[in-house]
Amino acid sequence: MKSEAIVDYGQPLKEIISETPQPKGTEVLLKVTHCGVCHSDVHLHDGYFDLGGGNKLDVRGGRKLPFTLGHEIEGEVIAIGEDVEGVTVGQRRVAFPWIGCGQCPTCKRGEEHLCNKPVNLGIQVAGGYATHVIVPHPRYLIDYTGVPQGLAATYMCSGLTAFSAMKKLGDISPEERVLVVGLGGVGMMGLQFAKAMFENAPLGADVDEQKLQSAKGTGAHEVYNPKDPEALKKLLADTNGGVPAAVDFVGSEASLKFATGAVRKGGQVVVVGLFGGGFSMPIPMFPMRAISIGGSYVGSLAETLEMMELVKAGKIDPIPVQERPLSEASKTLDDLRAGHVLGRVVLKP
Repeated sequence: MKSEAIVDYGQPLKEIISETPQPKGTEVLLKVTHCGVCHSDVHLHDGYFDLGGGNKLDVRGGRKLPFTLGHEIEGEVIAIGEDVEGVTVGQRRVAFPWIGCGQCPTCKRGEEHLCNKPVNLGIQVAGGYATHVIVPHPRYLIDYTGVPQGLAATYMCSGLTAFSAMKKLGDISPEERVLVVGLGGVGMMGLQFAKAMFENAPLGADVDEQKLQSAKGTGAHEVYNPKDPEALKKLLADTNGGVPAAVDFVGSEASLKFATGAVRKGGQVVVVGLFGGGFSMPIPMFPMRAISIGGSYVGSLAETLEMMELVKAGKIDPIPVQERPLSEASKTLDDLRAGHVLGRVVLKP
């Protein structure tokens, strides 16, 4: 088995050769065919998240080095433990990576992705930047028949994150449009799910003109560049006072400022991105504008199954996916840091 692993935080990944693991009990061994590279992998590789004001959230204690990143995993079942049911060798599956302890009240109500003792693939336990990966139970393996290989992997984080965030917006009136802030890989997924879930095509915002044009070409009703000092004013005019909801797929000080400025009175902002920074707003403005700001973290297993039915039914337009060899994992992380990735990159061992 080969892996591209963190050997020192912030340093290039290194190839590690080890024995191929053998599944036991309910475990399933996947031969990895594709693994998406997510922006959160960049933060894990760095070893911290930026909290703004010079503060950092140190995440280096969450795993033992060398460590294999990668949580958007697609592969072929090549071995199963003695207690596995419902999955057979030779089947192709994507893996739900947001696995919890299975015992706490959070897990028992179907919210494993919010468990305080997580064992997420590629986050706390070895992930998919490798030729093989162990999945602890067949219930986490999802049939993606009809979805293109490579693209299927991206739905396990990028797609799920976008879908779950859009579900939190609830009912949007037919005459209004939601705003997608940040049109990278996850934001472009958000744009596609918004098109499928709401009456009217969404609006988009990004500081990259290429991404704006791509969004316009894939269904955004209108796009705005926050670098333009007139962008927010134009958006408010175009929407008669603001949008009912905005999803911030960047999570920076600038993106959240634009999102909160774009929502109308009584509007809602959902923060998804993890870019970093701090945010403040005068407390009286919350009741005076009656706005709400909340977060969304990936999604549940039930939401994943619901989302995949939409995808398999052909209701979600695909985002651009670029395949690269596993050996380019470090380069891909650097490209993400620099903002040079349009859509999603998937590694192919």
